[in-house]
Amino acid sequence: MAKKEVVTDIWVHGLLQEAKIHLDPQGSSILEIDQALKTASKSGSGKVGFPEYVGVVKDFLLVIENKADLSRHVKLDASGVISLDPVDVKNHAINGAVFYGKHLAKNTSYKKIIAFGISGDSKKHRISPVYIDETEYYRELPEVESFISFSAENIDEYYVREVLKEETDTEKELAEILRDAAALHEDLRNYGNLKDIDKPLIVSGILLALREAESKNFSIDDLTGDVVVTDGQKIFNAIQANLTRSRVAPEVKKDKILSQFSLFKNSVRLNEVHATLAKTPLKHFTEFLNSKIYRSIKYTKSSEDYLGRFYGEFMSYSGGDGQTLGIVLTPKHITDLFCDLVAIKPDDVVLDPCTGTAGFLVAAMHHMLSQTENENEKKKIRQERLHGIEDQEYMFTIATTNMILRGDGKSNLINGDFLKENPSKLQLKQATVGMMNPPYSQGSKANPSLYEISFTEHLLDSMSEGGRVIVIIPQSSVTGKTNEEKSIKANILKKHTLEGVITLNKDTFYGVGTMPCIAIFTAGEPHADDKECKFIDFRNDGYKVSPHIGLIETEQAKDKKQHLLDVWFDRMDADSKFCVKTTVEADDEWLHSFYYFNDEIPTEAEFEKAIGDYLSFEFSMIMQGRRYLFGGEDNAQA
Repeated sequence: MAKKEVVTDIWVHGLLQEAKIHLDPQGSSILEIDQALKTASKSGSGKVGFPEYVGVVKDFLLVIENKADLSRHVKLDASGVISLDPVDVKNHAINGAVFYGKHLAKNTSYKKIIAFGISGDSKKHRISPVYIDETEYYRELPEVESFISFSAENIDEYYVREVLKEETDTEKELAEILRDAAALHEDLRNYGNLKDIDKPLIVSGILLALREAESKNFSIDDLTGDVVVTDGQKIFNAIQANLTRSRVAPEVKKDKILSQFSLFKNSVRLNEVHATLAKTPLKHFTEFLNSKIYRSIKYTKSSEDYLGRFYGEFMSYSGGDGQTLGIVLTPKHITDLFCDLVAIKPDDVVLDPCTGTAGFLVAAMHHMLSQTENENEKKKIRQERLHGIEDQEYMFTIATTNMILRGDGKSNLINGDFLKENPSKLQLKQATVGMMNPPYSQGSKANPSLYEISFTEHLLDSMSEGGRVIVIIPQSSVTGKTNEEKSIKANILKKHTLEGVITLNKDTFYGVGTMPCIAIFTAGEPHADDKECKFIDFRNDGYKVSPHIGLIETEQAKDKKQHLLDVWFDRMDADSKFCVKTTVEADDEWLHSFYYFNDEIPTEAEFEKAIGDYLSFEFSMIMQGRRYLFGGEDNAQA
């Protein structure tokens, strides 16, 4: 075996270990497969033949064939299909993988086989899966960057999405959530005549009241439309009891939340029996939320921000998205990615100073709790290690409700203006992780403190030394489009370290029109002149826009995320098209597109095309009388 191929084998073995997949090299410990390989010679002689790796994940048989040279990735025949000529099978990765896959499909009982043709090394490579069934039929699948989609945890979902081309349970659940949100929004409008700002408060208040049903202090059956003790009063009483039961403190915080829920008592329309419904709108909403939403929030262990999802849907159905208030709610896959990029741990103290619906805190809590079995540690996470600040009272109420519904009744949420908080005072929280999606498009020369990069600086100044800070902000924030923003960038580097910036999918905030990026810093440590930052192009993140649903995850998303994390944590080298490592200046545009240059040597075909394009351009200019562009005389007629 060539030395280069050994390097490829070692790299592939590392990818398999990372995905927690165990495959056997050069043979199989499974008797049935081992017997089949005794007649699997690539030459077709009927003698023994071994792929680089083979093994089983659940009921799938995985086969891997490697080549060190990218030019040996695949050979197609004259018809444009994978050649199974013995020479091509021997010399090309995909051809060899398909050969072994078809042989094993014919000679074993395995009915679902995924063969991988892999070429290159950790920096430049191609990984191509091909599905083969028991009839020896095969289908080429999209290229991947890792084996994460083929782990025991993910392979069934991959099969449903990429092979069967069907919706997964997660996708069906999301579509159902969106349908329910649309239906509830319609009912809130038709039966409640509610303002947009009040709709999420109705939802969150009812969900709190439903928690009291477990203590027998609230029952949907008690919502009878009584004119003395109204349904709204009963729900309000249940909300008040649940806030007390959840030990929401201090008292002023509980009172502030209750004042937001006073509309339950004060709205005549919500408490009158509706002729069509034959019940009050509040009872109708409560029945709907109990059956459709409450159980999802209470019993799920997911980091999905259901109330945030609902709020976003309400706003979009109302013809707005919150942009007038600078509200851009963060999708779940981004809140989860934040936790992974800062490698969040159970003993971290998390601060989100622009809490919104508490999506970041929900995600952080989920990730932190999943890493410990110690009940005392879990209690500390819930009660001491999650901090948030939210300026708008109704959003503060929704955030508090969201945390209570997730079992965090003592979350340290503050209703206040983050920019007016003294950073030295906030440092007393000893936050080790800062996460933020600040208000967008609020800053101006007259109000430079409202620039997104200004929020970022204020958060960095509020962290403990060495704290990890991660923010999602518009790309324009890191380019320094105004002198004020350039000055803020320079100040940041004087006191803090920029670790890198990740350019995101333009549809991350679908429907909002924001081009976002993620910026990651280390607080309290001045940026060294020779510090190399990572600038990553993650626009192709595996998410796409689906009609009537919005941004959805494709099967490539897990794989692309794993590749991003591998590159970010230096577990893998990357092509400069994906990641550039470089020193920075404050005046630089902190984006991959600013630092990237194509360092690939062009192929002969690319060189010939470039020359041809130039000659065509030169000929066209000469024919237009512009020979002077090339050092000749201008023959154009006056």
